[in-house]
Amino acid sequence: MDESSGVDDWERHWLAFGESASDNPAQAYRRALIAASIERGPRPRRILDLGCGQGDLLAALHARWPDAELVGVDLSAEGLRQTSIKVPRTRLFQLDLLRSDPPPAAVAGWADVAVCSEVLEHLEDPAAFLSAASSFVAAGGRLIVTVPGGPRTAFDRHIGHRRHFRVASLTAVLRAADLDIEHVAGAGFPFFNLYKLAVLLRGERLAREVSSDASPSRVARAAMQVFGWLLRPSRNVSRGGWQLIAVARRRSTESDS
Repeated sequence: MDESSGVDDWERHWLAFGESASDNPAQAYRRALIAASIERGPRPRRILDLGCGQGDLLAALHARWPDAELVGVDLSAEGLRQTSIKVPRTRLFQLDLLRSDPPPAAVAGWADVAVCSEVLEHLEDPAAFLSAASSFVAAGGRLIVTVPGGPRTAFDRHIGHRRHFRVASLTAVLRAADLDIEHVAGAGFPFFNLYKLAVLLRGERLAREVSSDASPSRVARAAMQVFGWLLRPSRNVSRGGWQLIAVARRRSTESDS
């Protein structure tokens, strides 16, 4: 990723980082938060992953709700290829929502639950993305959003993070996208914050290691295992954490009636 150019190479990103992303304990923690948010509402029937990447979240949601229909949308052909292997039953669409690509007719207003996880931090105009993405969601359907908070690490910048969020700034984005907000909060204190501090301390070296074909060191593998055990929602609280999660709903419009 080249932050200075404002252009993200998602094909190269998923070729380089697909495997390491799957092994990242922070990703597993986010998936648990998202699943818990979904479970607070009605049982999902149609789940949409906006920016589905290489498919780990869709695979986890399929394992939990095997009867739900799944759709994934992403800009990257490589990400969608990896997703198709992990979750073969998923319908996948390669679209650029920032260019106002309309949803295919079969999935316009389709989802009762949509997820946008760790996408907005990569975008120059996250509100425009969410506004376009809401056309996939049924009137009154839920949209679950996760974004990073706290300081940007060298690794975050390396993978194209343009910004990190606070509760107030994420709330402003959701309002600008004309969504009805139910909940916006931080999560992950203290262990998610400690994990991010460990990533911050490793600096550029982590980015080089993950980008290379070298296997992680014994110390790095042990640290990942420890954080995998610590990064569970039951061991972290929802105030002060650097993982932000929001739940919003798509508003009904005259065209929905």
